[in-house]
Amino acid sequence: MPHVTVGSEGADSIDIYYEDHGTGTPVVLSHGYPLSGKAWEKQVSALLAAGYRVITYDRRGWGNSSQPTDGYDYDTFASDVNVLLTELDVRDAILVGHSMGTGDVARYLGRYGTERVAKAVLMSPIPPFLLRTDDNPEGAPQSLFDGFIQAARGDREAWLKQFLQNFYNLDVYGGSLVSDEAFQASVNVAVAGSPVAAVSCIPTWLTDFREDLAKIDVPVLVIQGDQDRVLPIGVTGQRVSTFVADSQLLVIEGGPHAIAWTHADQVNDALLDFFKK
Repeated sequence: MPHVTVGSEGADSIDIYYEDHGTGTPVVLSHGYPLSGKAWEKQVSALLAAGYRVITYDRRGWGNSSQPTDGYDYDTFASDVNVLLTELDVRDAILVGHSMGTGDVARYLGRYGTERVAKAVLMSPIPPFLLRTDDNPEGAPQSLFDGFIQAARGDREAWLKQFLQNFYNLDVYGGSLVSDEAFQASVNVAVAGSPVAAVSCIPTWLTDFREDLAKIDVPVLVIQGDQDRVLPIGVTGQRVSTFVADSQLLVIEGGPHAIAWTHADQVNDALLDFFKK
């Protein structure tokens, strides 16, 4: 399996698993918590059919990547992306992040710039800033995230299953847009991830990306469902344009957090249209 080495922990290397398929303009897909690069299944096939080179990877702690006990912060996640793009010599890329992956994209662009990047997509985004502070009254209270951490530590499997139920709006779309088998497959991926990552990733959701967004000088497409229960659109997607001058927002009516799966046709059409402009 292809990997790039991004660091070490003791005598062991920390390796990021990736898949690289197709030719043409490279599209790099960064997945959300608590899944892996396989979450992009419905996008990979559509993008390959449209003639793009498609690169997916598993964030450290998840999928086939290493499961270290540290490095769960956005500076490190962005560094991991930088190593991947450098090792594969990716240029003129389109970076696409979903959920936690949008933080990877924002911090990468804020820290490393756009030398290798032509466009970016933030899908069900974490940016700009989730935590309620004096200068960010739209955010959520710290106590909410403390409760998430407590739940993940107390019963990781139950926490992950409940999270994914909200991820898909399973009470609405279960049995129709989300089969029992697809949901169980996601639970299996989540539970197979690092127990450390399951907890340690949660505080990263409070990262302030406002300065990162302000540095972005390439076109940005934001795609989000208006029924996103994980990252409500009023706190996230609708605020991105405040910080990114060249950005546009596409709202998926009825879309949950997991629009890349439940509303794949709409998402894929939007991606291809944005890529061609």
